[in-house]
Amino acid sequence: MAKKAHHEEHTNHEAWAIPYGDLVTLLFALFTVMYAVSSVNEGKYRVLSDSLATAFGGPPKSMRPIQLGQKVQHGADGAQYLNMKPAERPQPPTLPLKNLHEPPKVIQKQIQTLMPAVSGTGLNASEKQNEALSHMAGDIESALSGLIKEDLVVVRKSATWVEIEIKTDILFASGSAQLADAALPVLHQVGGILKPLPYKIRVEGHTDNVPVHNVQFPSNWELSGARAASVVRVMMSDIDPTRMTVQGYGEFRPASTNTTAEGRNRNRRVVIVILGGNAPERTVEKAP
Repeated sequence: MAKKAHHEEHTNHEAWAIPYGDLVTLLFALFTVMYAVSSVNEGKYRVLSDSLATAFGGPPKSMRPIQLGQKVQHGADGAQYLNMKPAERPQPPTLPLKNLHEPPKVIQKQIQTLMPAVSGTGLNASEKQNEALSHMAGDIESALSGLIKEDLVVVRKSATWVEIEIKTDILFASGSAQLADAALPVLHQVGGILKPLPYKIRVEGHTDNVPVHNVQFPSNWELSGARAASVVRVMMSDIDPTRMTVQGYGEFRPASTNTTAEGRNRNRRVVIVILGGNAPERTVEKAP
């Protein structure tokens, strides 16, 4: 019996089309998902997230707006509200916007009390500054009236500054920068008057032209600066230190002549200068 001839199977050269079609389908699905993710509405996503969080007992992620006026209800009440005419719908309260930028009267009063010397070019500001400086000078004169009568303290005032000149005879020993015990009450009285006021204070030290010969103070420059610093150190207990500065002039800004004992006594002094809000730099005139 003759054997049947064996037919060779033909190779399918188009088998690649099936995985290729699957690959194209997967790529299409991938790009579709990526496009959908990239175009998510953030507002709707946040509302959905808050709704799910509230439904499962968690706090919402975003802040809830503050409701002004009557709240619009959903359902039948909301439909009734929408069916109303605009004039019949309840309106939210009107806020007084014109008063939002005006400080309260209490703050205005505190500002006027704490800042009597208001900087400005108007006549009222200048009058207030002059009045405040005049009152302060009067209080200092009343507190130091005994020393003023003995010519140990001199109070001078102008429109923009007040100065208190104290002779060093009641403050320091000769050639020393350590304050005497009798000088402490005087400085504390002055500090108590200046404490509530906002003015800047400059403490100046002055000497005569008699040279200083010791290791601590090689010249009158160091002596005058050390004496002014000693006064500031005592007044720091009453006045904010950031308001005060120290200057030492030595014998180079005398108030009188150095040829007589009386003139040298007048030149040995400490001057406390209270500067107004718009006070220019005060200069000391040289003695003739």
